[in-house]
This record gives sequence, structure tokens and C-alpha cells, in this order.
Amino acid sequence: MTEQTVVHLARQTVELTLMLSAPMLLAGLVIGLIISIFQAVTQIQEMTLTFVPKIVAVMVALLLAFPWMMKKLIEFTQNLILNIPGFLQ
Repeated sequence: MTEQTVVHLARQTVELTLMLSAPMLLAGLVIGLIISIFQAVTQIQEMTLTFVPKIVAVMVALLLAFPWMMKKLIEFTQNLILNIPGFLQ
């Protein structure tokens, strides 16, 4: 296994991790922004107001994106396993 192979695998892994985490992070970001705007407009400064909607939004995003995420993970794993003989050279 060469340095280039290791760097390539590490890069693919990081890219996949970022891609798979994006739907949940974006859902939390959007809901957090909406709650912040709501708090600024109504001048309600309750710290716990943001947690429940963010958790719900992240869970909904996870449920909606789960089939796509599993497909990506399975493709990556299959590709990794199929290329093991090439990595050993």
C-alpha cells in the first residue's frame, strides 16, 4: 500500500463523512437560524427554546436521509472490499 493510496482512501473517507453528516447539520442550522430570528423578533430569550426543535429537525432529517446514507455507505464499503487485492500490492 503506497502513500498515495492511503491519502486517497483518507480523502474519500473524509468526503463521505462530510457528505453523510450534511443533511443533519443543515437541518439543525436552518432551524437554529429560524428560532434565533423568532427570538430576536419576539424578544424571548429562553435558552432551552432552541433544543427541542433542533433535535426534532435533526431526527427528521436523519429519517429522510437514511436510505441515501446507507446506499452511500454500502457503495463505499463494497468498493473498499473489492479493491483490497489492489491495496496489498
